[in-house]
Amino acid sequence: MPAVSPDKLYYRIGEVAALTSLRPSVLRFWETEFGMLQPRKSRSGQRLYSLENLVLIQDIKRLLYVEKLTIEGARNKLALPMSATKKEEPVAVDDGSRGLLREIKTELERIRDIL
Repeated sequence: MPAVSPDKLYYRIGEVAALTSLRPSVLRFWETEFGMLQPRKSRSGQRLYSLENLVLIQDIKRLLYVEKLTIEGARNKLALPMSATKKEEPVAVDDGSRGLLREIKTELERIRDIL
């Protein structure tokens, strides 16, 4: 699986397909089935997936292919944490903390790729 670049903000559908080992048609279908998966669109109409979208796609893939849930079951399981947690106020992050968070994120992505 190709590596995710921490500096890149958006990925095209072909790149996401290569990163996740899924066909573009599967990704487009999942957009219709999972309302929380909504990539941005460029001016030319190309789908632009964020890192959050990539994480969600990996979660959906795990639920469907590893845990063998139905689409409805995966949709329900993904919705549970959202409704079970209360909304918190955003926390201000200074530049030093932002750099540390970026390093942690990069390390976690490397670990995820190893798994």
